[in-house]
Amino acid sequence: MNSKLKTGLSIAGGLIAAGLLTMLIMRYTTKAHSPEDVATYKQNGIELEVFYNRPYRKDREIFGELVPYNEVWRTGANEATTFETTSDILVDGSLLKAGKYTLWSIPKQNSWKVIFNDQMYPWGIDMDKKAYRDPQFDALILERPVEKSAGITEQFTISFEEAGDFVSMELVWDQVKIEIPIKKEETPTGASTNAIISG
Repeated sequence: MNSKLKTGLSIAGGLIAAGLLTMLIMRYTTKAHSPEDVATYKQNGIELEVFYNRPYRKDREIFGELVPYNEVWRTGANEATTFETTSDILVDGSLLKAGKYTLWSIPKQNSWKVIFNDQMYPWGIDMDKKAYRDPQFDALILERPVEKSAGITEQFTISFEEAGDFVSMELVWDQVKIEIPIKKEETPTGASTNAIISG
């Protein structure tokens, strides 16, 4: 092997190693500022799990500034948030089949679009800081009103709360709360189809 080729391979190897090291450092740094968490719900024949990363408010203006209005948000930080259900469910009245989805949102001042996408992605945003979500794989889109929470929530939080005959998945940050009603699908298989609701 001639010296020029050896030098070229050495440089390429060094660049790859440096890139991997930079990515690992970035992941560690972002995880320190926006730690991972998992929200789960197991009751009434439903098993749900949400994996997400939880950014802090830190006296910043969140919605309309840090998280722009009318743009797709990864619904957290770092990786795209994932939502998994072991059974078919009704999400705000529309069927979502059992499976694992990435969970995206489009915050607006008075309502949010909430998007379940059936593809997994390498990270929440691409190199241009745009959401990785590919809309052709959207399984369900729904729109929910913005509610004002009683106090300020410092760290972005997703949780499940019992609400009568359904469970509410709640997205809360700053003084914004979005409630998404979920219940088990009781209709025989094939009697319903997924719906995409836009507004």
